[in-house]
This record gives sequence, C-alpha cells and structure tokens, in this order.
Amino acid sequence: MVQSSDVLLIIVAILFPPAAAGFITGCSCDLIINIVLTILGYIPGHIHAFWLIYKKMKAEEQYGRGGFQYVGNGHYEPLYTTQPVPQQAVPPNYGATN
Repeated sequence: MVQSSDVLLIIVAILFPPAAAGFITGCSCDLIINIVLTILGYIPGHIHAFWLIYKKMKAEEQYGRGGFQYVGNGHYEPLYTTQPVPQQAVPPNYGATN
C-alpha cells in the first residue's frame, strides 16, 4: 500500500533525485552514487532513486512501518528480532513418575 510519505518521496525524486536518496539512505554511498548518476544523466539518477523508494516500500511491507533499518546497497534488516527462547535440557527421570 502506498502511503503519503511514499508519494512525497516520489515527487521529490521527480524534482531532484539526490534529495530523495538522501531522505531514504542518509549520508551514505547510495547518496553519492545518486549524485554521480544525476550528474552523468538525469534519467539514471531517477531510476536509482525510484529503486531505493521501491526497496523501502518492500521493507515496510515485510517488517512493518518503522520496524527496519537501512544497512546499505538497498538492503534493510529488522530493528527487533524475535528469537525463540532456548529450551533448557530436562534430565531424564529413568522411569520415575512425578
């Protein structure tokens, strides 16, 4: 589902792709890549910004809104992991009943 923040990101990406990349990734290599792509050709900067927006939207679907962090190269990981609590080994009773 497209949210209003995603629509604003798309509008910003249309006007100035490095700003959208900066909003998504912060000051990272992806921002520098987007600046270079925008300088080399305006369309490659758009494609990269839209790809970053798409990856962010997929992370929101998978982890929920705000339940993920950007780790670089278009990849996200969950903020909180729920791992099962390990079971403690129960010694055998050797036929005794409780």
